[in-house]
Amino acid sequence: MTTILVIDDEENICRAVEAYLEAEGFSVETAHDGRDGLHKFRRHQPELVVLDIMLPEMDGLEVLRQIRQESEAYVLLLTARAEEIDRVIGLSVGGDDYLTKPFSGRELVARVKAILRRSRDPRQTHVMRFQRLVVDEKRHEITLDDGPLDLTPIEFKILVALASHAGFVLSRDQLLEHVWGVDFYGEPRVVDVHIGNIRQKIEDDPTGPTLIVTVRGIGYKFMDEPQ
Repeated sequence: MTTILVIDDEENICRAVEAYLEAEGFSVETAHDGRDGLHKFRRHQPELVVLDIMLPEMDGLEVLRQIRQESEAYVLLLTARAEEIDRVIGLSVGGDDYLTKPFSGRELVARVKAILRRSRDPRQTHVMRFQRLVVDEKRHEITLDDGPLDLTPIEFKILVALASHAGFVLSRDQLLEHVWGVDFYGEPRVVDVHIGNIRQKIEDDPTGPTLIVTVRGIGYKFMDEPQ
């Protein structure tokens, strides 16, 4: 029996989705925040995840990023904003399809069945392609203007985190959690030092940074355009 994990902080949506899918013969697990969702993903190893983007504890894009590091499971993204998800899908963060809330049970089931009919190549790598950068997480390679970038492991993780959320602002705290983990107790300004080192390697505009910009009082944003 195919197992599907539904991660959404709205319990009524979880219950409705669970009912729709169980009526079609699927086994369904549910979670109401990102951390619990990731825990249940690792525990149950579902074939498909129905994942809301806006989640407490850990946002849906971070859950998706971590799923993609571990698995080729299908992911159907849920969002309340069509314009937001269009950009997310365009950034190739790893989602297979999306639905905009509100949606019908018939539409959800149709999308799930269509996704599950696809073939997934287990050798497929998660590659993010932009106008200037190509990020291949599994091969641990980043190229800039078709040339390889020589990055330290920390610099690589920071750049991957930013590229995975291209066009969105990540705070220092979010970058610390992405790169160093939730147990980091050092100085948050260490992020600024590494960002400065990355900029020296990827920026060539003397008037100011163009690929990683500072959003004053908040954090950093990756600005390269997706292909």
